[in-house]
Amino acid sequence: MRKTALITGGAGFIGSHLCDYLLDRDFKVICIDNLITGSLKNISHISSGDFIFLNHDITCHIEIKHKIDCIFHLASPASPIDYLRLPIQTLKVGSIGTHNVLGLAKIKRAKVLLASTSEIYGDPQVNPQHEEYWGHVNPIGPRGVYDEAKRFAEAITMAYHNQQGVSTYIARIFNTYGPRMKEKDGRAIPSFICQALANKDITVFGDGIQTRSFCYISDTVEALFKLIGSDYHLPVNIGNPVEMTIIEIAERIKQLTGSKSKIVFHDMPVDDPKVRRPDISKAKEILGWKPLTEIDEGVNNTIEWFKERIADIGIG
Repeated sequence: MRKTALITGGAGFIGSHLCDYLLDRDFKVICIDNLITGSLKNISHISSGDFIFLNHDITCHIEIKHKIDCIFHLASPASPIDYLRLPIQTLKVGSIGTHNVLGLAKIKRAKVLLASTSEIYGDPQVNPQHEEYWGHVNPIGPRGVYDEAKRFAEAITMAYHNQQGVSTYIARIFNTYGPRMKEKDGRAIPSFICQALANKDITVFGDGIQTRSFCYISDTVEALFKLIGSDYHLPVNIGNPVEMTIIEIAERIKQLTGSKSKIVFHDMPVDDPKVRRPDISKAKEILGWKPLTEIDEGVNNTIEWFKERIADIGIG
């Protein structure tokens, strides 16, 4: 029988790509999103009769009549601009929303994958970050609403696995990029691309020597699918171990766009991580996965996507 997947946050950046991925693999897909940060534009191209969209806030009771084989729980504001603007909603979706999703998974006897985050590690004191590292997080800082929401989500997910017998999976997703990102979500690659295409100043926070590791969206989605198909239930890092400084990615984007932009420096946000690099040994060993998309290929794909939407997003 064909399998049915439920995706919370399915109209978001990663969620919409996951919808495409599963539909291409003959899944029936139920997408839940309240569109607080997601967009119908991300799924407007989907015409399959095997796709259902539900506009629903998962912090409220979730009622699904269909059978469900697996759940990908991606719902949450994910960009700094969004979770700083929506702190209460971010905390509620990580706690109440995750509780509701896990309860649904138990009732439906479905597998459930939690999309966690590298922000679990906070401003890390070890580099690269491995899954056994407990992190260095300020729970009452401005980023704490997202960090602690995800840390709670991991804790309750493991509780449902250990006490209730729910088949759960935890993906700690590191910086993912690609088409369908929002141009004003505060993350480096879409911000730099939009500024470069408009020949505006490219704004780098701090001195630009802080690092990130960028994983292209198709690689991330494949890893999520492999993880929920595995028999491993502890957290797994999903990301690209190639570490770059922020100034390096800004210069690379300026070069690839042929931009005349200047790179300028602004004050570093509070608690902004100084390093970010995943140890993906577990993903390689358990899932047989590693990212395949080189940074120039992925960034060029993302640049072309933004170019096609210049009129819609008001660049130029």
